[in-house]
Amino acid sequence: MGAKKLHIAMYPWFAMGHLTSFLHISNKLAERGHRISFFIPVKTLQKLEAFNLYPDRIAFIPINVPHVPGLPPGTETTADVPFPLHSLLMTAMDLTRPEIGQALRELKPDFVFFDFTQWMPELLHELDMGTKSIHYCTISPATVLYLSTPERNLMEKQPTVADLMLPPPSFPASSITLRTHEARGLVDVMLKEFGRGVTFMQRQFRSFSGCDAIAFKTCREIEGPYCDYIGTQLRKPVFLAGPVVPETPTKELDEKWSKWLERFEAKSMIYCAFGSECILKIDQFQELLFGFEITGLPFFAALKPPMGAESIESALPEGFAERTRERGVVYGGWVQQPLFLRHPSVGCFVTHCGSGSLSEALVNECQLVLLPNVGDQIINARVMSRDLKVGVEVEKGDLDGLFTKEGVSKAVEAVMEDGGEVAEEVRSNHAKWRDFLCRKELENSYLNSFEQKLHQLLE
Repeated sequence: MGAKKLHIAMYPWFAMGHLTSFLHISNKLAERGHRISFFIPVKTLQKLEAFNLYPDRIAFIPINVPHVPGLPPGTETTADVPFPLHSLLMTAMDLTRPEIGQALRELKPDFVFFDFTQWMPELLHELDMGTKSIHYCTISPATVLYLSTPERNLMEKQPTVADLMLPPPSFPASSITLRTHEARGLVDVMLKEFGRGVTFMQRQFRSFSGCDAIAFKTCREIEGPYCDYIGTQLRKPVFLAGPVVPETPTKELDEKWSKWLERFEAKSMIYCAFGSECILKIDQFQELLFGFEITGLPFFAALKPPMGAESIESALPEGFAERTRERGVVYGGWVQQPLFLRHPSVGCFVTHCGSGSLSEALVNECQLVLLPNVGDQIINARVMSRDLKVGVEVEKGDLDGLFTKEGVSKAVEAVMEDGGEVAEEVRSNHAKWRDFLCRKELENSYLNSFEQKLHQLLE
């Protein structure tokens, strides 16, 4: 396209899933010649440097995370602290406003892509440089509208558990509903303080109402009805960036893991990963591992130590390590997930349904077992299991939200069973969406339209 090249600043919420999602769209835009200035915490920069595919066009701008009382020294992302302290990290990000304002005054970008820093649109108005604010939403349109559509009138009245169990009145036709424990958990999150003196719900509302446009990493073919609904409800331009499929990693899998995986037959292994933030209670941690054990299949579980446990080893069920030594690994460190998902031995991915993990999974061949933990993961799981039918969700208790080892093994066996009715259906649907999402012309078409809409916003 002959239009001028854009300069875009990125300021995502300091959670690894958000940072990597913003880096994926940065790579796509940089590939097209646009310039990116990416604000990132100092030490976290090293973790993401290898995934910056265009270092000549994507400049990382290191940010020192201000100290906030109660936040452990050195905290940079949500991976560094338990969930109850995320609010303090948000407070720290809010304190960067003067520093970000000074940097933006010097950079003079055309756009700032942001998500949870609700003050960004107001800051850009104050700077008065013509810079536009784009709420680049890593949460799916279905989740945003199910929970916080203006139809629910949540700035006037508090949501109740009964409210959230069903979709709002004019929500698109869908099979999305919530269980009691899920609705209860989401009400708690929405009303919880997220940063000093502001609830999560208020922060989201201000971010959406203040921005110049909302952008999503999705396709009309997958979430079209939700995207239309969001535009009419929030009365903002809605831009779709398309699938934003990450580039095939050029790095090799760590030798110790590749050697271990090579011992097993093609498509025989369970790979389980719950992201950098999901920390299970110890009984559920053990129940999950028992579930893998009773399948009889080899498995690799990348999990955080459960609540109250010093280490993975101390949390393992008695005798578990000995019984599964030849076919199972439970690992508490960071792993190269895209490379695991692509490995020929991996046949099943047990996921917490974070949007980044689902994007990576849909473009690979391993079958999906869905075990959502909190927030948007729940709606993501319903879209995958009920709307698209590309995976099987692990059953949980309606009131307590607990799953059993039998429930885990049943879901795994359902997607792994040769010739099974469920396995055939999810395999066929997954293959259809994988082929669709991996089409280069699809990505180009969406990114062309995305660029065009950005240019129009500047006119």
